[in-house]
Formats: sequence, C-alpha cells, structure tokens
Amino acid sequence: MKLKSLTTVLAATLCLATAGVGLAQDSAPPVAKVTAASPPPKLIVAISVDQFSADLFAEYRSHYTGGLARLASGVVFPAGYQSHGATETCPGHSTILTGNHPAHTGIIANNYFDLSVARSDKRVYCAEDETVPDTSSGGGKYAASVNHLMVPTLGDLMKARDPKAQVVSVAGKDRAAIMMGGRKADELMWLFPGGLTSYRGTTLSPVAQQASSAIAAAIGQARPAMDLPADCASHDIAIPIDKGGTVGTGRFQRDGGDFRRFMASPESDGAVLAAGAALRAARKLGEGGTTDLLILGLSATDYVGHSTGTEGAEMCIQMHALDQQLGDFFARLDATGIDYAVVLTADHGGHDLPERNRQNAWPAAERVDAALDPEAMGKAVAEKLGLPQPLLYGDGPFGDMYLSKALTPAQRKAALAELVARYRAHRQVEAVVTGEELANHPISKRSPDVWTLMDKLRASYNAQRSGDFVVVLKPRVTPIPESGLGYVATHGSVWDYDRRVPILFWRKGLTAFEQPNAVMTVDILPTLAALIDLPVDAAKIDGRCLDLLSGPESSCRP
Repeated sequence: MKLKSLTTVLAATLCLATAGVGLAQDSAPPVAKVTAASPPPKLIVAISVDQFSADLFAEYRSHYTGGLARLASGVVFPAGYQSHGATETCPGHSTILTGNHPAHTGIIANNYFDLSVARSDKRVYCAEDETVPDTSSGGGKYAASVNHLMVPTLGDLMKARDPKAQVVSVAGKDRAAIMMGGRKADELMWLFPGGLTSYRGTTLSPVAQQASSAIAAAIGQARPAMDLPADCASHDIAIPIDKGGTVGTGRFQRDGGDFRRFMASPESDGAVLAAGAALRAARKLGEGGTTDLLILGLSATDYVGHSTGTEGAEMCIQMHALDQQLGDFFARLDATGIDYAVVLTADHGGHDLPERNRQNAWPAAERVDAALDPEAMGKAVAEKLGLPQPLLYGDGPFGDMYLSKALTPAQRKAALAELVARYRAHRQVEAVVTGEELANHPISKRSPDVWTLMDKLRASYNAQRSGDFVVVLKPRVTPIPESGLGYVATHGSVWDYDRRVPILFWRKGLTAFEQPNAVMTVDILPTLAALIDLPVDAAKIDGRCLDLLSGPESSCRP
C-alpha cells in the first residue's frame, strides 16, 4: 500500500477543493517578505504531533521532503522543551496554547487522584467531569470535559477580544483537542470508533458529521500492509518482547473495524488533517475580517511509539507518512491563497523500548521492578505499620503518590517516612520529593536546559492536585514491568529524551533562521499573540515571546 493513498482518500471522500495544488513555482505570485509592519496572518494553524521528540526530528530531518521539510525550512527551534517533569500527553498539551506550566494549568498528569470525590473510583482523568453520575476514569467510561484546565487558551483569548474569531480544534485524542482548544472553541472534536465525537450532548456540524462518516467508513475497511520506504530498511529488525511476539517489522496492516490499530497507524493523522481541512473550507477560516485559529492534534506517532517503540520500521514509516500528509494539507491551504502561519510542536518526547536499546549500544536500559507499584508498596508498608488499607494511591510505579485520607496525623507521618525511605532505597529510583518540599521551591525562570530536578518537578506541582510525594525513576528505566503487543515503550520522565521537542514556525515570506538555544512550549502562546496583535498579560503566563524576525526588527510587539 502506498503512503500517498492514505493522505488523499479521506480528502477525496470529503470533496475537498484541490484547485491550484501543485502549481508550478514560477506561476505563483511574488511573495512579500514578512516584516514588523506586516499585517497579522488571517489564519493560525497550531499543530501538535504527539510524542514527536527532538530526537525523532533530528533523526529524520534529512529525509523529509513534504510538510515537515517546509517547516524545517522556516524558523526552527530544535531544542524546544516541555520543561516540566510530568511529561505526559495531557500536561504537555495544556502548555502549548496557554503559555503556562502544568503548575498553573492544573493539568499535572494524565490522571491524578482526588480522594474526596464521591464515586468509588478516586482516579481522575485530566479531561473528564468526575461529578457526572455513573462515570469512571477507567475503560473510557467518563464524561469528557475541559473543567480541570485552570487558565485560558489562545483561542479563548482570541474569542474574548473578538467573538467573530473562529476557533476549531480537531485531534486524535480528546485530551489533545480539549487542552489546546479551551472553553470557547466553535467546534471541538476527536476520533472514536464511529468517526468523530465531541462532548456529551454536542451535535456535530453537518460537515463534521460528513467527515465523521467518511472516517468511520475508512476504519471499517481492512488495510493491506504498507510499503517500506527504501531508507527504512535499516530499521526493519524484529525485536522479541515479553509474552511472545516481536516488534520492529510492522507494516500497519489491519482488519476492518480495528480502531486500535487504526489509531496506531498513519491513517489516524490523515483522518484528523482531512477533517481539519474540510472544516476550514466549510467555515471559511482565514477568509474573514479577523484572524482564525485551526488546531490539529496528531496522535499516531504516540500510538506507534507506545506499541512498537521509536526506532523500528513502524516509526520510520510513520515519519515518512506524517511528512507527506502534512505536505498535502499545506498544499490545500496554499491553493486558497490565504495568508496563514503554522506552529508545530509536541506534547512530550519519548524513549525506545529497552530490548532494542540493549541491542543498540545502551546495555543498561531496563524495565521497572514491579515492586515499585504503589499498590504493592502501600500494602507492604500498611502491613508492617498496622495501618488501614488501601494506604497508597498512584497511577504507576513513578510520579505522584497519594496517602489515604483515613490516616491520623501520626499515622500519616509514619507512613510517609517509611514509604519515602523504601522508595529511595530502591536501585531504580533517582529521587523522592515530598509535596511540602515542592511547595517551598520557586518556579524557575532560567533556561530549561539547565533546570534542576526540583525545577522540573516544581513546574508540574499544583497544591490542589499533586501527590504527597513524587517518585522519579533513574534514566532509561522504562516504567512498564512487562512488554506485550500493543504496549512496549512510554514516556513521562523528567529526563531530556522526554522533555525535548522541536518548535517550528512557518509563514510565507518569513525569513528562515535556526536558533539552537533552549526555548519552551509555554513560549508559543505569547509568540502567536504578538503575531496577531493580541495583548497578553505577561504576569499571568510563564512563557515569553520568541522573536520570529531575523535581523534587528522584532515580531514581539509591545
């Protein structure tokens, strides 16, 4: 199966305009250079590629020929940072268009624990309304919501200034669409087995319904194996994993109706881009009297990374497909003649599975000891100290840990001391930091590449939601005790392979340059706000404006 067919099938189904795509270069009108006096672009396109680490960008940069090649020829910050410690999907997306660290967005992790909630399931998903009766954070039985986001997004600020500004957010995951789209988006949706969906009680617009039907039809069709690009041959090595099977040689073939495999393939990114293009055309984004915002959350890279790792044939195919699909998407935008600006970044980085790392010059890579699981650790401590159970709550063997609220002050003190000592004594644990220690540590204002461990953790700490203590694993300890088909690698650590992401800006007429110094995803909102003359209170954000003009002029207007 050719890569190119994936980028066009949904667009053709949705009857997207293609007039002018592929025009010869000499037939295009002259391009005016972007200067400080240039008017704001008519459309902002904000793209997040889930788990698109700076390492992946660097590894494949010389192979890009499509949309990523275009962006790599613009204003490039190859050393961008999701500067905080909890490098997960929801916290990362919450920083991109708010200008704030998770400490201020309130999105400290994909899941946190609120032991005061009425339901028996005390785990709270970052993008749910846990007060809705008969819902749970597990198994997808939750009510999607933006309630936990504590700060406005770029779209919210644009709508507050001018209600006529249009904001559309489409993503593979609900948390991506919600955390970047904010509260005031005109349309906000994400992929699910039936195509596209949104909040409960929300009716999709006619074009969104049409896109949903086209995507559902694509999910329902079986897909043959994809072709392996020639330069992916060196990645095509089978890696044995626990519980049988291998990864590293996949081609994304799947049965009809297999939504999980659809999401973990280039098809899902193609679906989001096609839906976004259809909604742009229907709503005429970028064609009115104000600047509009189109937000696209592309999740396939993350699903591929989790299910097969970052260095196999699967990721190589995904990088080629992403490049081509973005190229097709930009070509359709070019054909409209709209003056648009693009920013592309990621919610976090990622790390390859340890089994392949051990074959490729990193023999110390390993999987986490199951004894670090909070349930097991809590049970052992409760039995030793004679404390009520369950004693400890956590979403995995690292990150925020929460003590039971049933403890007396004396029991709490004893339990905390014993748990912290046990975690610190484990050979796979780098550090254990208490919530009290983090509360007393200021949020760093320094460059993110020199942040201390405490700086990283503090940027993820919110007193209302964070745990009683945080466990940090040592570098290259994968927090999955056993690998199995579908889940072999992950992210979420404080280490730079999870923190570093590219930040790329492009606009026709914008002089290209590259700045290798460290910048942060929280810098994106003030940068875009300056581009469209949108005032932002610097005291209410953690980021700063990045000057996108090469030379003495500045795009960071006062």
